[in-house]
Amino acid sequence: MKVVAFERPKQGSGASRRLRNAGKTPGIIYGGETAPQLVEFDHNALWHALKKEAFHASVLDMEVAGKTAKVLVRDVQYHPYKQQVLHIDFQRVSAKEKLTLKVPLHFKGAEESEAVKLEGCMVNHIVNEVEVTCLPADLPEFIEVDLSKVVKGGTIHLSHITFPKGVVPSAHGGEDAVIVTISAPRGGKDEEAEAKPAEAAAPAADDAKAAEGKKG
Repeated sequence: MKVVAFERPKQGSGASRRLRNAGKTPGIIYGGETAPQLVEFDHNALWHALKKEAFHASVLDMEVAGKTAKVLVRDVQYHPYKQQVLHIDFQRVSAKEKLTLKVPLHFKGAEESEAVKLEGCMVNHIVNEVEVTCLPADLPEFIEVDLSKVVKGGTIHLSHITFPKGVVPSAHGGEDAVIVTISAPRGGKDEEAEAKPAEAAAPAADDAKAAEGKKG
């Protein structure tokens, strides 16, 4: 994905404010052996790009003054209530150095599973993105999770996901995070079975009270 930026010679809050008033967004590109570079973007083009999932989870081709560099989005500052990007940071990446980045999960096949199609189970997405480590060339835009074989009461963990070649999850502390849970439908047989013992206990309690009253 290509992004076009323009050199920004001035810095400071006053210069940044004038840029925003002119429909521009200030930014910076840092990292690598090159000094940080001040840049600016057309705000509307940047705003629409930020709405795309791939913009946040891909290595981007950043063009500045005719030169192109590989970068990642590292930080975006938004106005608290206006639809406005106040500032954006990009980090240069090297083709030979591994990077760590959060990648979105795309879920498929839930409607094909017996648990959902025949038993009416609910699919609960606990995690919608995972942090991975890989070389820039191996970075996927998303990772697919197949739900076609899930069962009622089942759980999908991080270890159940198939990652692309060269991509490994960055599990902190060796934690096997829960990605998806499959729960029985509300008002289903399981809940009815749990409710019946409670309903049966109520008349029994009333009978016991009535018996005590007669003794008195």
